[in-house]
This record gives sequence, structure tokens and C-alpha cells, in this order.
Amino acid sequence: MNRPTLNSLLVSTCEFVPGMRVVEYRGLARGNSVRAAALGSDLVAMMKNWIGGELEEYTKVLAECREEALDRMVDHARSLGANAILGMRFCTAEVCPGAAELLAYGTAVRLEEETG
Repeated sequence: MNRPTLNSLLVSTCEFVPGMRVVEYRGLARGNSVRAAALGSDLVAMMKNWIGGELEEYTKVLAECREEALDRMVDHARSLGANAILGMRFCTAEVCPGAAELLAYGTAVRLEEETG
């Protein structure tokens, strides 16, 4: 069966995976990244607030932040001996004006194929 993986470790927002069973809980897996947009981006963002439209630079910064947080979470899960992360979620928080933290987290587990 084809299963979604990130660097050969299964990552799912679901609490279970059909056809698999949790054989061991390894703990909380987490990874974070804090990013700030450049001053030029802030100026463009202020102008877009007046005229409307997508803030492309912020979209790009947050996409990079999300990928870095995911990679760090997967690395952490591997260090815990997990082969999957279940119940994966994102959380964001403003650290200071113009900078945001993005946290990726989930339950690190060991999965095996169900038999029978």
C-alpha cells in the first residue's frame, strides 16, 4: 500500500492509519522555526493593506518556515526511534512585531502492518 511519507517517515494528521497498528508510543515529536519578513516586505504589506491582495512575500516566508518546522519535527521523531507521526498539527505565535514562530507537532509512534 502506498503511504504518504516525509523522508521515509509517515506523517499523518489522522490518529490512526488503516491497515497499521501502533506498537509503541515514543512521545511528542516537535519542530519549530521563527521567521521575520524583510523591511521591504513590510512596506509592500502596508501598501497591500490599503489596496488589497495577497502578501506574496509573507506567503513565501511562511511556506519556508512550515517546511523547516516539518523537517525538524521528523528529525526529532527519528531521534525518538519512531517510524511515524500521528495527529500532526501546526501552531503559530507572534514572537515580536514582524516575526512569527511556527511549531509542527504530533505523536511519535512505531507502526506495524496489521496481520490477519
